[in-house]
Amino acid sequence: MSMHQEPSAALQKLIGALERHLDAILTKREGEDPGVEQAYFQVEDAFLSYEEALSASFDEYLPIELAEEE
Repeated sequence: MSMHQEPSAALQKLIGALERHLDAILTKREGEDPGVEQAYFQVEDAFLSYEEALSASFDEYLPIELAEEE
């Protein structure tokens, strides 16, 4: 994960990760599907990269937070 990633590139990666997550859900197999879990973590990583890029470039943040695992 780059510390000063270009915000527009980070946004495109987030959009792609969200699309892959939806695809994984739409093609999910019965029970736990490792593809869905992998897609979840890709969304999480892309979200953090985008937020980091916004912060580094503009000192701005997203109005949403990641859910904390219990």
